[in-house]
Amino acid sequence: MLERFHLEVLAAIKEQGTLTQAAESLNLSQSALSHSIKKLEGQIKTPVWQKEGRNLRLTNAGEQILTLANRVLPQFKHTEHLLRQIAKGEMGSLRIGMECHPCYQWLLKVIEPYLVKWPNVDIDVKQEFQFGGLGALHNFEIDILVTPDPLYKPNLTFIPVFDYEHRLVVASSHPLARQDSIMPEQLSEEVLFSYPVEPERLDIYSQFLNPAKCTVKKHKTIETTEIMLQMVAAGRGVCALPGWLVDEFAKKMAINSLRFGQDGIRKQIFVGVRKGEEQINYLSEFIALAQHVR
Repeated sequence: MLERFHLEVLAAIKEQGTLTQAAESLNLSQSALSHSIKKLEGQIKTPVWQKEGRNLRLTNAGEQILTLANRVLPQFKHTEHLLRQIAKGEMGSLRIGMECHPCYQWLLKVIEPYLVKWPNVDIDVKQEFQFGGLGALHNFEIDILVTPDPLYKPNLTFIPVFDYEHRLVVASSHPLARQDSIMPEQLSEEVLFSYPVEPERLDIYSQFLNPAKCTVKKHKTIETTEIMLQMVAAGRGVCALPGWLVDEFAKKMAINSLRFGQDGIRKQIFVGVRKGEEQINYLSEFIALAQHVR
């Protein structure tokens, strides 16, 4: 019945569009490819594609096989990559996806001792997954996801690595800087700086402003932490960041931080991995380091 080869053929047909191009991408002759698929169609008693001129269109059966291919083939490739590394005596590679903009500073502190202890492990930090890393982890594009907002799935595990308080940041000269905490209505005339994230994913909105039916005067986005805090220190607006990060920058910038409301906003940073892979030695060591670095 179904074999890995059939999955690869359907994936190539979908990507290339024609039988000739699909055969070339798989380094096969067109006749060999056609013969294999005809044999499969005979077994399942239904066609998997239909010809439309020079192009091929997948049938419902073909689309079902393609869905399986999209789910399974990345796992094959990932495992084969690990096996090649083992055969070469290499420890592996660690691809880290970031869904936490300010956590980059923290990550550098984890990577430094990790590189010393695991010299044969390659590390790649993929920032393009800053705000959509769950799919990347599920599809084997990354090995670890750093996120403050885990979405629990049956095949994924999220491990808390540290707690922190989310705080409002203002210039030291700002009238609010003399307060210990802030109430939602006090931000109605403020310009809020944030990373380029949808407002509904920002804690200052979801856990503070929206429940009180309040908002800010204007919301502007800035890519980098340093520029954002320079704007805040210059009195151009306010922002919300993890307390541990604010404390570091407060040593060299004229900024203060305030608690959100009387109780504050408490958060955690999680490391997400595929279930079972947390036992891989170089992955488990990264998680252990992440739980002890602040």
